Amino acid sequence: MAFENLSDKLTSAFKKLKSKGKLSESDVKEAMREVRLALLEADVNYKVAKDFTKKVSERAVGKEVMESLTPAQMVIKIVNEELTELMGGAYDKIAFSSKPPTVIMLCGLQGSGKTTHAGKLALMLKNKGHRPLLVACDIYRPAAIDQLKVVGSKAGVPVFEMGKTDPVKISKSAIAHAKDYGNDIVILDTAGRLHVDEDLMGELKNIKGKIEPHEIILVVDAMTGQDAVNVAKTFNDLLDITGVILTKLDGDTRGGAALSVRAVTGKSIKFVGTGEKLEDIEAFHPDRMVSRILGMGDMLSLIEDAQNRIDAKKAEKMAEKLTVFRIGQIVNTQGLKGEVRVYPYTDDIYRFDDLEYFYTEKSLNNKYEVERVRYKGNMVIMKIKDIDSIDLAERLKTKNMYIPREQSVELEEGEFFVADLIGLDVFTVDGKKIGVVKDVLQHAINDVYVVSSGEKEYLIPSVEKFVPTIDLDENKMIIDPIKGMLD
Repeated sequence: MAFENLSDKLTSAFKKLKSKGKLSESDVKEAMREVRLALLEADVNYKVAKDFTKKVSERAVGKEVMESLTPAQMVIKIVNEELTELMGGAYDKIAFSSKPPTVIMLCGLQGSGKTTHAGKLALMLKNKGHRPLLVACDIYRPAAIDQLKVVGSKAGVPVFEMGKTDPVKISKSAIAHAKDYGNDIVILDTAGRLHVDEDLMGELKNIKGKIEPHEIILVVDAMTGQDAVNVAKTFNDLLDITGVILTKLDGDTRGGAALSVRAVTGKSIKFVGTGEKLEDIEAFHPDRMVSRILGMGDMLSLIEDAQNRIDAKKAEKMAEKLTVFRIGQIVNTQGLKGEVRVYPYTDDIYRFDDLEYFYTEKSLNNKYEVERVRYKGNMVIMKIKDIDSIDLAERLKTKNMYIPREQSVELEEGEFFVADLIGLDVFTVDGKKIGVVKDVLQHAINDVYVVSSGEKEYLIPSVEKFVPTIDLDENKMIIDPIKGMLD
C-alpha cells in the first residue's frame, strides 16, 4: 500500500521523541533529519522535503512546544498540520458551472489510466445525482473509443463519439448533445501520448481554447513517482490545469507523488484511484490521507466507503427521485396518424399544454419532441414529432414519459410529486407507526400507497378518507384505516 514505508519510518521517529521527557533543539533536529530521510525514500521531491522539515523545525523549537508537558505530541501535531497543508489543506471540489453542462477535460500520458478513470469519475458523479456524458476525443490510440464505450456501459453512463474526426468538433457537438438530452456534466477523454510532445500539447491547448472547459484535470500514475510530478508540472505550465487525479495509489508505491504534486504545481489532487473496479475512486482529503500516513487510521473514509456500498441501491433511488419526474404513460394509439393516448400523472392535465419534449427512459435517453396536444376526457391525445403512422406509435405503447425534474411544473400549495412519498414514515391517527411507503401504484381512479412494515405490506388507497395528512417536512404520512385494512 502507498505510504506504508513512510508511515513506518515516521512512527519510528516519533517513538523516539515520545521516549523522552522534555525535548531539546538537538532532539527535534535529529527527529527532523529522520523525517527528511523518510520523505526522500518515499520519493518526495528534494526541495519539498527540505522546505517541509524546515517549517516543522521552526515551529517545533518554539517556546510553546519546548515548555509543553507533552512536547512529542505537540511535534506530531505540527507534522500533521504541515503535511495536511503540503497536500492542499482541504478537499478541492469540482467547480460546477451555474449554467450546465459543466465540462471536465481529462488529459494525461498513455498508460496513466485516463480512460478508466473517466468512467470512474462518471460513475461517482452519477451516484451523486448527476447525469454525466462521456466523450471519446482520443482518435489516435487503437480501440480507445471502444474502450470508453465498454467503460461507459459498465458505469451506466452514455458515451458520445463521432469516430476519427477533429476532437474540437467532437467536443462542441457533445456539449450541444448534452444540452439537448439533459446531461449536466460532460467528461472529455482526450488523447494521450507515450511522452509529452508538441503535437499532444498543441491539440490539448486547441481544445482548451475553443471549448473553455470548467475543469482541466490531469490523470497521472502514482507508480511513476517523481516522473508523475514532472509530468504534472509540464502539463500545468502549458495548460494551467485545475487539478489532478492520482491513479494506482493502492499499488506498492512510495507515495511521493501525492506529497509533491501540490507543492510543485500549486494545484490540488482532486481524486485518487484505489483499485481496479469502477467504484475504486475516492475524493482526495489531505487531512484523512495524513491520518493514514501517521498511523492514526482513517475512520471517515472507511465509514463513507461502507455506507456507499450498503446504500448503493438506496442512493440510486434517491438520485432518481431528485432528478427525474414521471409525467405520464402512453397507454394506446389514437387514430391512424400516429397520435397516442397518454394517461397523465397529474391532477391538472392542462399542464401538458406547455410540454415541449419528454424521454422514455429514467436515464433521460430517447428524447421525443411534442408537436401538439388535445384532450379527451381525462386523457391527453398527443402528436409526437416524426411519429406519423400507427405502426410507429404502437412501439411507444406502455412507455412511461419522463422529464428532468428541474424542468417540470411548479407545485401549487398542497401539491407534491408522487416520487417524494417514497420513504415517508406511516402512522395511524392515534400515533402508532405502521411502516414506510415503499411504492406508489398509479391507477386511473386513484393511486395506491404500498406500505411496508418489514414483515407485511399494506395497500392504502390515496383518498383523503384513508390518508388525511401528508407532511413532507416531517417526513410522515398519517392514515385512518377502516377495520380490516391492516389485517
